[in-house]
Amino acid sequence: MRTTEQASHYDGLERMSVTELLAGINREDRRVPDAVEKAIPQIARVVEEITLRMRRGGRVFYMGAGTSGRIGITDASEIPPTYGVRDKFIGIIAGGDAAIRHAQEGAEDNPEQGAEDLLAFHPDENDTVIGITASGGAPYVIGAIRAARSAGAFTSCITCNENAPVAAEVDVPMIAVVGPEFVTGSTRMKSGTAAKLILNMISTCVMIRLGHVRGNRMVDMQLTNKKLVDRGTRMIMEETGESDYEKAKALLLQYGTVREAVSHYSL
Repeated sequence: MRTTEQASHYDGLERMSVTELLAGINREDRRVPDAVEKAIPQIARVVEEITLRMRRGGRVFYMGAGTSGRIGITDASEIPPTYGVRDKFIGIIAGGDAAIRHAQEGAEDNPEQGAEDLLAFHPDENDTVIGITASGGAPYVIGAIRAARSAGAFTSCITCNENAPVAAEVDVPMIAVVGPEFVTGSTRMKSGTAAKLILNMISTCVMIRLGHVRGNRMVDMQLTNKKLVDRGTRMIMEETGESDYEKAKALLLQYGTVREAVSHYSL
């Protein structure tokens, strides 16, 4: 039996107090970072491959169904405001955009649809496709991976089961065995957390390697709200030694990013 389908280590959940439930969930959640740590060598290989391909104009596609698809979309959607990079990380979910909010029955069971949804973007050898499937057997994801390989793209996956079918389909599998879920089979819990952690690691490291971070600062972030304008202004002051907040802010608003403002700064 797949680990993600094994019975919870806990039983009689309905008889537990709220504090007992929370403590149990927290205890299980603490297993996730350790499971992810074991996959770091594989995650590192994926980061290097993505970076190499993205330097040649490549993109990253996250393919998933249900929770896995939503997590992929979340990570991809945060790249433009955080790093100023558009259309490079693309999240695709079985059932289309409607599935972001409402489950689409049977969508994950269609491998042809997975292939069709990916091929609409005309992937090639510079692209990377990461299939996200906690169980490792979602036909939608496997169909997309096979289409990606046929197109020459680099392929990887995130799964929480050893010997998962999808792992045999990709160039580099990333496997984080987090153990049975607190609620049996509820892979939106630990498995979902593992997927989010790994995607955060991948996208952040790629953006750092491609020069969108200086020191520990997001120098290409978009100025989408007052908080980020303030953060960018203070970054400019720290970087340049400028003591006048309003001058630094004006420079930021004029050039649009911390990187550009600093490069045009003069006393």
